[in-house]
Amino acid sequence: MEKVFISRRIPNRAIETLKSAGLEVKVWGSAIPPTQEELAEHTALADALICMLSDNINKDFLLKNKHLKVITNYAVGFNNIDIGAATELGIPIGNTPDVLSEATADHAFTLMLAVARKILDSNRSIGEGKWKNWEPMGFLGQDLRGRTLGIVGMGRIGQEFSRLCHQAFGMKILYFSNTAKPEIDKKFGAKKVDFDELLAQSDVISVHTSLNEGTKGIFDKKAFRQMKKSAIFINTARGEIHQEADLIEALSAGEIWGAGLDVSNPEPMSSESPLLTLPNAIVTPHIASATIDTRANMAFIAAQNVIKGLKNEKLLGFVNPIVHTKV
Repeated sequence: MEKVFISRRIPNRAIETLKSAGLEVKVWGSAIPPTQEELAEHTALADALICMLSDNINKDFLLKNKHLKVITNYAVGFNNIDIGAATELGIPIGNTPDVLSEATADHAFTLMLAVARKILDSNRSIGEGKWKNWEPMGFLGQDLRGRTLGIVGMGRIGQEFSRLCHQAFGMKILYFSNTAKPEIDKKFGAKKVDFDELLAQSDVISVHTSLNEGTKGIFDKKAFRQMKKSAIFINTARGEIHQEADLIEALSAGEIWGAGLDVSNPEPMSSESPLLTLPNAIVTPHIASATIDTRANMAFIAAQNVIKGLKNEKLLGFVNPIVHTKV
């Protein structure tokens, strides 16, 4: 019987799907992620691995586990995996695309509204005993109707977020992306611009790009200073895309209006981070895809990736499909 190791507890739909396919399943039982050594210890006995973004699937790990027939991330991203090394070793790598686009866009929308209307700061004031009466000038927020939205990375999530903002508030759409999206240009009157123009013109900037050498640290001190003082920065992609110390400085100095983050740099964020005390910042613990249906669907796709990988079939979410053509 072929064996599958899952590096964290995920929805039962994955386990049920795998077991119904006749596979033996072992799940990491602790809330604390396995160390590199513990992960390697378990994968040494497995034929397939379902891993998390927090697992470092680097070249050294892959060389020690080249017996694995398939590895799939329980995520749409895969920057934690050395794809080049996996491809050289002939190991299929899977992910869970498409199913979390709407949930992630919804969460970015929630963060945008919460920052614009000072929801967290006003809520804190109640607990601090500061709500004594109705205050005409208290917690004045920003209107979003007709404002300009800047999207960094116009993939599926960026497109869904653009749709929400355009239809809800009639926002004008600018985007910075490797490729033009003529269908989005036509549908939403969107415009592809360079990074500097997006920074200067946008009232809200939302990050939906992948993490790579071109995007790592792209939101730094210089970038924040190019933004409007009334600008809202949203990041639900990867924390390493922004430089956190520079963001803290920009928020503290009033160089931008506020920020809503579902990712941090580093991640997880320290409980001592100044971002958690700033009145113009809202941080959630990487939960943009955390709806019951979305996470269950992610689990199903991950399980299907494993089943298909063990059968030398194309994965549902296939990061390195060239491996399949070599089989």
